Amino acid sequence: MAMRLCVALLGASLAMPPLVCAQEADAPARVARLADAEGAVSVQPAGLSEWISAEINRPLTRGDQLWCDEDSRAELDLGDAFVRLGSHTAFAFFNLDDRSAQLQLTVGTLIAVVHELPEGMHYEVDTPSVAVTLLAPGQYRIEVNAADSTTVKVSTGSMQVDGGGESVAIGTQQMATFVGQQSASYQVGPLQAGDDFDAWSLARDQGLANLPADQYVAEQVPGHSELDASGYWQSTPVYGAVWVPTLVGVGWVPFRHGHWVWVSPWGWTWIDDARWGFAPAHYGRWVQWNGAWCWVPGPPHVHPVYAPAQVGWVTGAPQPRSAQAVAARLGWFPLSPRDVYVPAYAVSGAYLSRVNMSNTRLLSGGDVAAAYQHRVPAPRYENASTAGVTVVTQQVFVSGQRLGTQAGAANPAWLSSALVGAAAPALAPTRQSALGPLPAYSVPRPPPAYLNRAVLVRTPPPAAAPPFERQLTAIHANGDRPLSRGELTGLQPPRAAAPVRVLPGGARQARAPAVPVSGLDGAGREFNSAAPRVLPGAAPVSGSVLAPDPPRPAARTTPGLSAPPAAGGVSVRAQVPAAAPPALPATAPPATHAAPSQSAPELRDTGPHGDRDTRERLQR
Repeated sequence: MAMRLCVALLGASLAMPPLVCAQEADAPARVARLADAEGAVSVQPAGLSEWISAEINRPLTRGDQLWCDEDSRAELDLGDAFVRLGSHTAFAFFNLDDRSAQLQLTVGTLIAVVHELPEGMHYEVDTPSVAVTLLAPGQYRIEVNAADSTTVKVSTGSMQVDGGGESVAIGTQQMATFVGQQSASYQVGPLQAGDDFDAWSLARDQGLANLPADQYVAEQVPGHSELDASGYWQSTPVYGAVWVPTLVGVGWVPFRHGHWVWVSPWGWTWIDDARWGFAPAHYGRWVQWNGAWCWVPGPPHVHPVYAPAQVGWVTGAPQPRSAQAVAARLGWFPLSPRDVYVPAYAVSGAYLSRVNMSNTRLLSGGDVAAAYQHRVPAPRYENASTAGVTVVTQQVFVSGQRLGTQAGAANPAWLSSALVGAAAPALAPTRQSALGPLPAYSVPRPPPAYLNRAVLVRTPPPAAAPPFERQLTAIHANGDRPLSRGELTGLQPPRAAAPVRVLPGGARQARAPAVPVSGLDGAGREFNSAAPRVLPGAAPVSGSVLAPDPPRPAARTTPGLSAPPAAGGVSVRAQVPAAAPPALPATAPPATHAAPSQSAPELRDTGPHGDRDTRERLQR
């Protein structure tokens, strides 16, 4: 049963947020997906003092911190890059938005595999002794010890390292160690052989090669590499290529198995239980085709824009005692390709257009504007039916806990009198809403010395997130709706999220090491470190170079990654041949869809590592 949007009766609970003029106030177009967590990995959400257990598919953004305890590691999917954290590593996002990824590493090991680096995109890793700028796509490793020492390694690509009055370019198959802060000395030499962490990272990269999803989904969509192990692609005459999940139970419905958390500045955000559930929850749309739920990705050649949940909303009629009261039960449904997504947070007109046009091919800019301005008298929502609506109580919704059996299909009688809308209802979070599920065991925390350790930055980071209590007061004053980035910044005095030392005088010209290193990179191409790429507008600087160590065996490099050219806006994601997508079946293979029992909707690892190695286990 399709339902109508009762505009005149919606009231404040389902009212659409106002458009803003300044695009700077828009929410970021991207987040990082927590893609893997092995061992004891914990997260501290921005603005909160508590640490929580890392959960797969949690979106990470500016101000979030991570800690990998001993013998633990994690992987973050940024869409155009992967960041992998090793044992005993303290990490944070200084900034993450459409044009910048500024990472803080106070101790431990980080591997960054950058597939694309468009013009204007800035990747920076800040450590206690140096600030590292990644200049090209490639594979990088940065190690920080408990003393004042940072080691950088470049398998492919190039980087600029600033610190202690020096600015040094490190190229393909090189490594360097920087010691000290105020007057750093450094030592440059050829790359050494890798360790177990490198081997694990390499295996993760090899699992991303030649995936069918790369033909149909924009490469910048985090989590799309999980799809092929858990479903198949099918051709449809209306929607084009669609993805059909197979590791689901009979009666499965999108957005029913997971939970809601509050993540600023977006507000209510869906976290799916399925390892593959990130991309289909935050990008694209859902339809029912040939009796199965199918995910329809957005245009593969359009840069995607993240949304906290691609859903529409259902509430009961306002209670008699208050025209703006929200009913005790709350429902939602997956948006179809013809539905307009309306954010609950204030956005510009440009953002509203991009977040829709990048996630469906069946809408025009006029469709988006007409729906937002109520010029469509009775829009119909294809999935707003008993087959697509999930309902819980408000208490369960705001609890931050997994829905489990507390979520169910909508009662037809309740649904027939309910109000259907595009924007999320005005519903304030609690502290637990921001934290998410309660941990089943003690969560490890990094030593305070690492949290308070100052780092050197090339780019001054944004102000720290205000405390959640202060945010909550402002959220109530804002009609229980999310705050914009500008409003969040205004709640806190301008200070960095952690102690920082800003490089004096900005960027310097990166000079090559005194002893150039040359040879063949991982793709068999010749390279020479004597001619590195430098940042524009740099001024020369002098310094001393220590004699390099004797040559050592070169480390492994990732197959398919080649040495990048000097110009920006290039990509090293070369695993998939530039060929037409393979022919897709016109109908679904009947024997592969739906598990035989609803009590086991998907295969999950129930050990302490969460969903660890689910994809590898299924492939075997």
